[in-house]
Amino acid sequence: MTAGRDDAPGRAAGGRRYALVAGGGTAGHLQPALAIAEALVDLGHDRNTIEFVGSKRGQDATALAGRGFPVTLLPGRGIVRSLAPRDLVRNLRSAGELVVAALRAATVVGRAQPRVVVAVGGYASLAGALGAVVHRVPLVLVNVDAVPGAANRLLGRFAKACAVGWEGTALPRAAVTGTPVRPAIGAVERTPDAREAARAELGIPGDRQVVAVFGGSLGAGQINRAVDGLAERWGERGDVVIYHIVGRRDWSAYAPGDGADRLTRTGPGPDGLDLVRVPYEERMPLVYAAADLMVCRAGAMTVAELAVAGVPAVLVPLPGAPGDHQTANARVLERVGAAVLLPDAACTPTGLGKVVEELLADPDHLVAMGRAAKGVGRPDAALAGARLVEANARPQGAS
Repeated sequence: MTAGRDDAPGRAAGGRRYALVAGGGTAGHLQPALAIAEALVDLGHDRNTIEFVGSKRGQDATALAGRGFPVTLLPGRGIVRSLAPRDLVRNLRSAGELVVAALRAATVVGRAQPRVVVAVGGYASLAGALGAVVHRVPLVLVNVDAVPGAANRLLGRFAKACAVGWEGTALPRAAVTGTPVRPAIGAVERTPDAREAARAELGIPGDRQVVAVFGGSLGAGQINRAVDGLAERWGERGDVVIYHIVGRRDWSAYAPGDGADRLTRTGPGPDGLDLVRVPYEERMPLVYAAADLMVCRAGAMTVAELAVAGVPAVLVPLPGAPGDHQTANARVLERVGAAVLLPDAACTPTGLGKVVEELLADPDHLVAMGRAAKGVGRPDAALAGARLVEANARPQGAS
């Protein structure tokens, strides 16, 4: 795969595509995009006719390598929401890069003559969607947050349909398809046997309540500090395990110093708290199966995965997120009784401890929360999104 060019081995005859999937840059955009693309393949579309238009920056090149889809990577980066002089200069440069990316995307759309363009969010989706508008190709937006971002609000007026994750998302011609998650998440079982097996594989005791903590791939400093203080308070609790996924950014503050990627600590006495810290966890399906309760941010993918897996949670929305979308995401699960929303400022050892202790004291309530989460999960979201794409693609041979 060559950045900025088509992946030649996957190029369809004549360069024509069934669909261009535009966007990416982060896992939160790439995972739904890949899930819908794979669902289109499952529905009978040739993998070579589904082209990704992503960004040179970010993880697109790595995430898409070896999947067999043609790929074009565009230059540029997103706008920073800041008035600081340094950021203003960067934004001027980014605006120029967006113009270049939009022109290149328009060229890609003109060359590929796709029957539909799917915009999944991220920097490259705006350029790809603008290319669709210029060439009058049907546009389908994929919006996974409960509150649409500025780009999707702008593009929504041009879209034939908007595949949204949750009811009430304010976009025109919205169809609630759900947020596509990885198949492994849909396969999570929370039976006693599955829970015991997951805990054994994670290397944690099977006879204690497990609180799993996750702040995203980089981590969440406020959550990490709160959990650190809570672990000190719970030092003598012999009935709890904290499985703390610290995040790569903050791991150096907790790393054991010998290069190990796991830190296990037992509280004072023979029956003290079991605390396990890891920098990152690739095996999130195991974590969802093992946990009695999750403490985490409220990103779109996290909330969707909690719902599909049926895991009760304490959600701590990221403050300052555009449109406060993480709070809106958290409200989706809070409204049905599947989660407790804890504001970031209240996520202290005392504030978090009070909420978690009350929940752990009522195991039946935790079970009910998990069922409520499962009730709003959409394990078939990728297929539903792919069918919406098919329904809005222009007919074969139309131009």
